[in-house]
Amino acid sequence: MKRLIIPLALAATLLLSESCKETTQEKVLTKQVKFTKEGELAIRKAVTDSVIAVLDVEFARDDYETQTGLMYRKGMVNNQGMLFVFDDELVRSFYMKNTEFPLDIIYINSKKQIVSIVKDAKPLDTSSLPSAAPAQYVLEVNAGLSDTWGLEVGDEVHWIELE
Repeated sequence: MKRLIIPLALAATLLLSESCKETTQEKVLTKQVKFTKEGELAIRKAVTDSVIAVLDVEFARDDYETQTGLMYRKGMVNNQGMLFVFDDELVRSFYMKNTEFPLDIIYINSKKQIVSIVKDAKPLDTSSLPSAAPAQYVLEVNAGLSDTWGLEVGDEVHWIELE
């Protein structure tokens, strides 16, 4: 009788553990977030006033858009960016939580001048990436573009919103 109880108890344990594995391994499907062009942005060299880049931009204005940003996206093309618009000018800090591709984070003051640049922010990193000076706007673009364009503190950013 003892021999029968032990194998039955073992079989019951294995069945329970297998059913638990199945429920914990279920995939959660999320809807793919796609880029929506909401405006156009130009970056100008401060010294020469020449345009060095033109981008299609998506705006992040409300709390949800600002907190989500480019999270859960697979990437974006080089002529796209996300512009975060805030009501006030403060030292800002961003991080890369749930962001799956590297970014350059460009901090911009209320005069629309670049005040600092965080280059090659690492995907999924929760480290704080603060601005070096107060900023009212933040532009996120693909990593490496700030070097490609030769961006510097003091360069200017201008944009228009599409209706």
